[in-house]
Amino acid sequence: MARQKIHYGWIVIAMGLLTTIAAHGFGRMAYTIILPAMKDGLKFDYTQLGLLGTGNFIGYLAMAIIGGFLAARFGTRIVITLALLLMGVTMILTGLSQAFGFAFAMRLLTGLGNGASYVPAMALGSAWFAVRRRGFATGIVSAGIGAGTLISGLIVPPLLGAFGTEGWRISWYVLGGAVLVIAGIVCLFVRSRPEEKGLRPVGENESEGSSPQPAQQDKASSLAWGRVYGMGQVWYLGLVYFFYGMSYIIYMVFFAAYLVKEMGYSQAWAGSLWAMVGGLSVFCGVIWGSISDFLGRSRGAALAYLVLAISYIVYATVKVEIGFYISAVLFGLTAWSIPTIMAAAAGDMVGPRLAPAGLGFVTLFFGIGQALGPALGGYLADMTQSFTIPFLVAGGISLSGAVFSLFLRKPK
Repeated sequence: MARQKIHYGWIVIAMGLLTTIAAHGFGRMAYTIILPAMKDGLKFDYTQLGLLGTGNFIGYLAMAIIGGFLAARFGTRIVITLALLLMGVTMILTGLSQAFGFAFAMRLLTGLGNGASYVPAMALGSAWFAVRRRGFATGIVSAGIGAGTLISGLIVPPLLGAFGTEGWRISWYVLGGAVLVIAGIVCLFVRSRPEEKGLRPVGENESEGSSPQPAQQDKASSLAWGRVYGMGQVWYLGLVYFFYGMSYIIYMVFFAAYLVKEMGYSQAWAGSLWAMVGGLSVFCGVIWGSISDFLGRSRGAALAYLVLAISYIVYATVKVEIGFYISAVLFGLTAWSIPTIMAAAAGDMVGPRLAPAGLGFVTLFFGIGQALGPALGGYLADMTQSFTIPFLVAGGISLSGAVFSLFLRKPK
């Protein structure tokens, strides 16, 4: 029998990439671009628009936790497919919104689909790749966040310009339709585990065509799920992830406001700098996933946190264009480093079968940090009448993440 030239694991990882493009890039990040036109079209105030974002995040966090366990129980393929279908339908329905209550419900449901698709997709690398290549594979999947954000940035503005006051509705229709197409493609090609194709994970010493290792269980039992909650290492991993959620969100939320409101730059210039961040972030997952494969998850995460901290501190202190560019480049090349490393580390700790459950559990800690960060940053900005202190605090939190990362124990 002719030996396969391409291991099916690479096809699965490509499906993971498509999933994150749809889940994060189209379902979540595009809202930032559509928001101003949606405000004008529906006559919402900023409080209502903020609540729509909150509803989306609540849905995301809830299913990021539960979705990981559902994927461990029922299989990644069915969970991702159903989640993307939910996203596509509710994004299209968002375009039909006439009132706040309906729009909020649709964004909440889109968030549920986002979380339920993203976490299992990020765990695919743990199922299909051996430990020494797991970070690189997970980095490919996370590249979809930046790629989807970039694609949204290219698609949505022309639609808003071409269709006037209805442009925001057309944007949701187009993006929702794209998510439904991706759901169909992913359903056809993604597989939960290499055993389903008679293969071993990519990077194992055995040949690709040899018999796969027997699965311990076809479905993860509730007893097995208890292992995730009972492992101190997983709780500590969640703590490490918390520092990322709390620090990066301060930088992202107040990035443009700092440049426009405090430093006096134009909205267009701030937007172009942020577009550069999005373009660079396409590559950061692969870069940092590979670094963590080489250095180990602990030192890889510590180094990533250090670079992020420098980015935040430079942004706060070097108040000239070169400083802003340096900060944007450092952040763009490191933006999704920690989620990539956390996904790989979760697989290292709990094994391929429970990797979605492990990642879902530690995402709870990330979510708590992400919820606290903007409130803290906004409060400090109001108190000091400047964004300098919030960015310095973000840098300090990121440095704390670097220190705590060094004490991550390598799983036996």
